[in-house]
Amino acid sequence: MAATVFYLDEVPEPGAIAVLDGPEGRHAATVRRIRVGEPITLSDGRGVLAESEVVAAEKDRLELAVRDRRRAEPVTPTVTVVQALPKSDRSELAVELMTEAGADRIVPWQAARCVANWEAKAAKGIEKWRAAAKSAARQSRRPYIPDIADLHRTRDLLELVREAKADGAIIAALHESGTGKFTELPLARTAEVVLIVGPEGGLDDVELTALAEAGADVVLLGPTVLRTSTAAAVALGALGALTTRW
Repeated sequence: MAATVFYLDEVPEPGAIAVLDGPEGRHAATVRRIRVGEPITLSDGRGVLAESEVVAAEKDRLELAVRDRRRAEPVTPTVTVVQALPKSDRSELAVELMTEAGADRIVPWQAARCVANWEAKAAKGIEKWRAAAKSAARQSRRPYIPDIADLHRTRDLLELVREAKADGAIIAALHESGTGKFTELPLARTAEVVLIVGPEGGLDDVELTALAEAGADVVLLGPTVLRTSTAAAVALGALGALTTRW
């Protein structure tokens, strides 16, 4: 079994001693009870991985001897998930699931029918999503922590769609009104996929029309209607099987 992954801003070169402290150190030493002699994989969350061994352990701090260091190549196509804000009790769950399923970038979207409203607390919401993404990346031993973008309004999303389309990306707006299937898109022939997931109340007609005009394909993900908190993870699983991501 692969060693547990913990994150450092900068991973030292082989032969150096790395110090894991702060929240990561507390989690490793206090929650996971990692002790001297145990292996740990260090990562900067941007693709660098280093195998190391604990040489000293304190209450909230570990010292590790770095044995080797390498870079994990990103998988393709890269996937951006535009996630309409779920209700508070499912918001971080959505981030955890799509992180574990392999999302590369996550864009919070204040859609028209969102129950949640981040207009006055966007910074706090983004901070929670970033913490959830880091925790889920650690759990799934990912060398890359998904980037969490700033809050997007619909006008921002439409600009994102137009720019991605101009760069050759496939943009899939997942909705029950889609006349085509997600699995019928030429996913294996693109370098980037953008998944757009609506809120609990669904995408409204104005949003659907605007997204289609900007270049998005409105498609069915499957035979059932999924929760907004699980739809992205299901789509990422299908994408993994249909492309070289897996």
